[in-house]
Amino acid sequence: MRLSQLEVGETGIVKEFTDLEMSVKLMEMGCLPGEEVRIERVAPLGDPIAINVAGYQLSLRKREAYTIVLQ
Repeated sequence: MRLSQLEVGETGIVKEFTDLEMSVKLMEMGCLPGEEVRIERVAPLGDPIAINVAGYQLSLRKREAYTIVLQ
């Protein structure tokens, strides 16, 4: 399952990334394998989404969230 497939309030554990360049940026922001992520909000048109990871809120585009594979 991908992070972009979760609904508001759902959680998942980061397993891996499918885009090397994007994974470096996400890991620098605390989105590491093994971290729990929770969907907090979704913009009215579905993009961007706000997630909670490592104790803070992060805003991602759907295409960025799609690169995060969950356990």
